[in-house]
Amino acid sequence: MNRLEKIREIVNGVLMDNSDLEERQCGFVHLYGVSSICRLLALKRGLDEELCGIAGMLHDISSYKLGHNFDHSKLGSIESRKILNEVRCFDEEEIDIICKSIYNHSNKQEIHSVYDEILKDADVLQHYLNNPNFKVEEKEKIRLNNLFRELGISL
Repeated sequence: MNRLEKIREIVNGVLMDNSDLEERQCGFVHLYGVSSICRLLALKRGLDEELCGIAGMLHDISSYKLGHNFDHSKLGSIESRKILNEVRCFDEEEIDIICKSIYNHSNKQEIHSVYDEILKDADVLQHYLNNPNFKVEEKEKIRLNNLFRELGISL
């Protein structure tokens, strides 16, 4: 089993523990969607697609585990570090890349590392693609438009 599959198993367990069927379904759609978009963007930008996919799978883990979004980027980064250390197949640099991108993913108006930006872009794009009527916040419109331009999409 590869590392992404190990993380998917753990995330699946967290989601299956959620008794709210609608919340569980949203979790599967969002986390798998963001993970896939992260991998696609990593391929396009020449970065490590596995690390990006794992960050996408884990980025909202605290929201689904705790049942609330309060401080979810910080708490998600802490929970992800715990998970990544427990599976014992990541080095410290990889854990830092993943956890830092999770920590920064809610701060869409600032520019951070290239890995952080992939997660931010994937998060915004998944929300948009999953529900075209989803109200894109003003701070995310520029990010979404830049991403469409990068992907050669004109609306």
